[in-house]
Amino acid sequence: MKELLPIAEFAQKIRENIETVFLGKSNVIDMITTAFLARGHVLLEDVPGTGKTILARAFASSLNLSFARIQCTPDLLPVDILGVSIWRQGEEASDGRKGRFEYQPGPVMNQFILVDEINRATPRAQSALLEAMGEGQISVEGKRIPLPEPFFVMATENPVEFEGTFPLPEAQKDRFLLSISIGYPETEAESLMLENQRRLSHPVTDIKPAASSTLEEITALQEAVCKIHVDTVVKDYILSLVNATRNESRLRVGISPRGSLALYRSAQAYAAIKNRNYVTPEDVKEMATAVFSQRLLLSSESIVRGIQPQRIIQSILDSTPIPEYRTS
Repeated sequence: MKELLPIAEFAQKIRENIETVFLGKSNVIDMITTAFLARGHVLLEDVPGTGKTILARAFASSLNLSFARIQCTPDLLPVDILGVSIWRQGEEASDGRKGRFEYQPGPVMNQFILVDEINRATPRAQSALLEAMGEGQISVEGKRIPLPEPFFVMATENPVEFEGTFPLPEAQKDRFLLSISIGYPETEAESLMLENQRRLSHPVTDIKPAASSTLEEITALQEAVCKIHVDTVVKDYILSLVNATRNESRLRVGISPRGSLALYRSAQAYAAIKNRNYVTPEDVKEMATAVFSQRLLLSSESIVRGIQPQRIIQSILDSTPIPEYRTS
């Protein structure tokens, strides 16, 4: 498996570097690395104060990516995200006129974007991210502008506070490869966290790049992930899980083909960071909750009864037989 060593080493370096400031959540770091290698985006759904912003900054610094934070508020406008053209008086345009418009890039023109509290932005502002996340480009005044490579969005959402928020439409949620919850740290990790704060600046400011992040090297890693072998048995297991959501009475809408692709790609990336050149059914099962949870639409009865998507996903995983898979 020598061809996979660079991917596994890449993931290990990122994990170890981030864990110097973000403690006790190795699985969360691996999930975000999985999404990055699969060329997807991540939605972090958790209560405030669990370290979502610190995690984003540490990840961007570890990869030496250009970083921008968009703090969402109800008065946020699309131009605050995409940028705007400004009239430059006196500068000669191509047609000979005195004066021309010059595009001033918005924060979206960075490699790593943290969209903080995305559900506090209005649907109009939220929609400004749709094209960027789905197609790797933006449209400004009729012109299509490609986004820098690699392009990665990490958005945060507070799932327990609803005042002054705007729920994400399903089309927006479907643009995220994974939906992850960080949760509270273990007591030992939180104790060490308190010790690390005995200084004027936060430890995240000391994070140094942990891995090469040239476009060619990152692209090579992402292309290598796409070549991870997925056996027919594993592919059929993916389709069985997807079809189970479509036939589930507690759901109004099951997983779309985009969700099938998301589970396929994320399972490939997860297998790669575990230093394997093939996907197992266990990889698929490990990624299913993070891929499915934001894509399921509950029936009206399920909403009234307070049933959570994770509960339905777990029942599907428990009732769908795991196929036998032998590696040669």
